[in-house]
Amino acid sequence: MAASHRKRTTAAMGIRACSRLTGLNPRTVLSILETAGEHCARLLENKVRNVKSQNVQVDEIHTFVGCKAQRTTRDDMERGDFFTYLSVDRDTKLIINWRTSKRDGENTLAFMQDLKSRMDGRFQLTTDAYPAYWRRPNIVGDVFGNQVDYATETKVFGKKFSPSISQWKNPLVVINIKRQRRIGDADLTMATTCHVERTNLTVRTFTKRFTRATICYSKKLENLRHAVALFVAHFNFCRVHSAHNKTPAQESGLTDHTWTVKDLLSQNN
Repeated sequence: MAASHRKRTTAAMGIRACSRLTGLNPRTVLSILETAGEHCARLLENKVRNVKSQNVQVDEIHTFVGCKAQRTTRDDMERGDFFTYLSVDRDTKLIINWRTSKRDGENTLAFMQDLKSRMDGRFQLTTDAYPAYWRRPNIVGDVFGNQVDYATETKVFGKKFSPSISQWKNPLVVINIKRQRRIGDADLTMATTCHVERTNLTVRTFTKRFTRATICYSKKLENLRHAVALFVAHFNFCRVHSAHNKTPAQESGLTDHTWTVKDLLSQNN
């Protein structure tokens, strides 16, 4: 029981907490993270290929590195605001590809080109209404042409006041949803980003560097990327998903069994 409890509570530990728990120097913990992250990035690059999917959702999850944006300059490529782009298969929950970078046209283009290289066959793509995807400079159209059915979903948030709730505790809620076809014949009843947004919650829950309003943010961009690669590889190949009681990689046909962490880190790339 104690071992199980320890496994659950250490999932989102920071570097210093891991150091105290294991007795290793923090630099040693970071070195292990670097080695594991590089290994997982190579594994994902090679294993997640020829993905057959009917419905792919894309979203970006925000964090910052080193300091917040207001404490650095816009041309600082190593600190400030960073976004992790994720593409998720709606049915299998497989994270098809990811990219941690600034949120701009150049990185959005690179992310979409990488997504296209991993897919096999036509599918429906849904994103939020970030202009670079569909308007300026219409990256999805440039990358996929007419080979994809593409739609955007825009969620409008507002406060829903209730006399029985303090004004300070009224949360933001979705007050309107707008869905629009952009390319092809996208099914608007399936055009949602809710599933990838739920994956974002899992990222924040199990990767301490994404936890909001704490001091656990990454101090170096390289370490953030290693942590994301390790999370994505574990999520795809080791973590059994409650939606189908298999790992996403199993459900996608990329493997025939659930991997252990030892399997993950010893797998030949």
